[in-house]
Amino acid sequence: MGKNKKNVRAADVIRARRLALNTREGYKSLFFRIIVLGLTAYLIFTQVFLITQNSGLGMFPAVKDGDLIIAFRLQKDYAKEDVIVATVDGKQEVARIIARETDVVTLDESGKLLVNGTAQSGEIMYPTYAKEGLEYPYRVPEGHVFVLGDYRTNATDSRDFGPIPMKQVEGKVITILRRRGL
Repeated sequence: MGKNKKNVRAADVIRARRLALNTREGYKSLFFRIIVLGLTAYLIFTQVFLITQNSGLGMFPAVKDGDLIIAFRLQKDYAKEDVIVATVDGKQEVARIIARETDVVTLDESGKLLVNGTAQSGEIMYPTYAKEGLEYPYRVPEGHVFVLGDYRTNATDSRDFGPIPMKQVEGKVITILRRRGL
């Protein structure tokens, strides 16, 4: 009977050690998974997507002041009418591409916008007046895009700072989250 007690105690000690070892291995595995998940999230939200908050009313009514914007960074070929996020003079700007490289932009005194001789209006309610700095007709240089805000009378855009080099375009806007209720 004394031998059975020693065997039972030894079995309990072995079970306790196995449980402790399994618990330690479980914590190591959990820690490793958390690190991998954190690195993956970091890479996704710094290299694949851009999350930023809009400031200003240059893209009103499409994008309002304070809206949260999610942009896709891996986009390489942008089309006219794409809404993009770009860095201009150290500040993020949200604007719509109106013309791409080699396109000719013409603004007249009546507020009419022409790209390659074709009138551009879309659903924009505001006239597009030229500002000082560029002479029209203006040919967009290679590797650049010409952008305008939707609120044309109040926007800071390519009429102010010129065309944007493609290397300064951070991504194409894919989602807008309204700040109301956040």
